[in-house]
Amino acid sequence: MIERKKIELEVPMEFDKDRLDFFIAKLNPDNSRTFFQRLIKNGAVTLNGKLCKVPRTAVREGDGVTVEWPETAIIPALVPENIHLPIIYEDDTLLVIDKPTGMIVHPGAGNPSGTIVNALLGRDPEFSADLPVEGGRPGIVHRLDKDTSGCMVIAKTTSVLFKLSRAFSERKVHKTYAALVWGVPKYKEDKIITQLGRHPVKRQKMAVVERNGKQAITCYELIKSGRINNLPASLLSVKIMTGRTHQIRVHMASLKLPVIADKLYGKKNDDTAPRQMLHAWKLSFKHPVNGEQMNFTAPFPDDFKQLEEQL
Repeated sequence: MIERKKIELEVPMEFDKDRLDFFIAKLNPDNSRTFFQRLIKNGAVTLNGKLCKVPRTAVREGDGVTVEWPETAIIPALVPENIHLPIIYEDDTLLVIDKPTGMIVHPGAGNPSGTIVNALLGRDPEFSADLPVEGGRPGIVHRLDKDTSGCMVIAKTTSVLFKLSRAFSERKVHKTYAALVWGVPKYKEDKIITQLGRHPVKRQKMAVVERNGKQAITCYELIKSGRINNLPASLLSVKIMTGRTHQIRVHMASLKLPVIADKLYGKKNDDTAPRQMLHAWKLSFKHPVNGEQMNFTAPFPDDFKQLEEQL
C-alpha cells in the first residue's frame, strides 16, 4: 500500500524572503528542487495553512509550511547504536567526524541500522532533541557515499543546520578529496565543467549529459604518479565546486581516469581494493556561530595509504 509522507516546517531567520521551493528543497536534499516545484503546483503544499501553488512565493521567518506526498517506503525508527565514530572536532553546536568506509550516512529502505545517524544517537541519545528528524537525517548537512571515507560536518542544533545548509548551497564550504585513479592525467591540473544527469540507459548511474542535467564543476591537481600492480596510476587532489551525485567518480571516468576499485564507473573486475579509493581529505568553512575559519584534515585510512605508498 502506498503511504503518504507529510512534513511540517517552520521558516527560520536564515531563509527569510527565500523562495518557497528553495526553502523546502534545502531541508529535503533527497529530492530535487524540480520535484518540489511539481508538488507545489499540484497542490501538495500549504503556507500558513493555505494552499500555495506558486513555487516562487517568498516565505518569511516564522511561516509554517506543510508538504505532503505519496511514497512507497517508510523511514525506519531511529535507534541508538553503540558504534564508534572517529571525532576530529566537536563543540556545542557541531561536530566533524572522520567517516569510516562502509558506513551509510542515514537510515533508509533496506538500511535501517548501522548508519552514522544511529551512531550519533548511540553516543548521545538526546542528539536529535533540537533537530528536525524528517527523513531520518537529524543533523545531516551533506553526505558521502557508503564507501567514501573522510571529513564530514554534522549540525547539533537547528540553527546551525540551517546555516551550514545555506553555506553549502552558496559554495562557501570548501571540500578537497584525495583520489587514487588509474592512468596519468594529460595536464598536471585542470577544471572539468559539464552537465551531470541520470545515465540514459543504466538509471542507477550518473553520466555526463548534453542536456537535462545539472552543472558540475570539478578541479583536480596531480600530486604524484607511478605504477600500482605494474599499471599506471596517480594520486590526485580534487576539489568540487558543486555537489552532484557521484560527481568525482563520473568526471574522472569521463577523462579515462577511473577511481581505483570503482566497479560502477571504472573497471568491472577491479579487485585492487575492497572499495573505491576516494577520501574526503580536507574540509574548511567559517563557523556558523562565531565566524571563525575552521580547517580540518582526515588522514588517509589504511587501505588508501597502502596503495598510495606503492606509487
